Amino acid sequence: MSEQDIFRRVVEDIWNLKNPALIPAIYAEDFVMHTPVGTFEGPDGYRQIYDTYVTAFPDCRFTVEDLFATGDRAVLRYTYSGTHNGDLMGVAPTGKQVSIGGIAVARVADGKIAEEWPIWDLYGLMQQIGAIP
Repeated sequence: MSEQDIFRRVVEDIWNLKNPALIPAIYAEDFVMHTPVGTFEGPDGYRQIYDTYVTAFPDCRFTVEDLFATGDRAVLRYTYSGTHNGDLMGVAPTGKQVSIGGIAVARVADGKIAEEWPIWDLYGLMQQIGAIP
């Protein structure tokens, strides 16, 4: 499976089809994710991010805007959208629709994602749910 195919499975199978049981099949045991809100390790660390955003936005969807790979790296540019119907970082559900952009770079080793550097518009997200002006 190519680096692009692996990232596409993350978007389509894990997030859009809401199938977190696939996380251990896609993310390496020694996986490290470097995010704007901290570092997460292993498949369980990825599951924390997944649970946070699926709980806050149960109807969330990722739209792939660009996806390409070179060597052991894959790059994804995406749009994330959903309805704020669950708690997010202490912000009670607002019922507001959100849409933000993001980019993620992944390093793939032995057919699994070993490291990832995602950047998403957290400021814009918090504005859209009314947490900040």
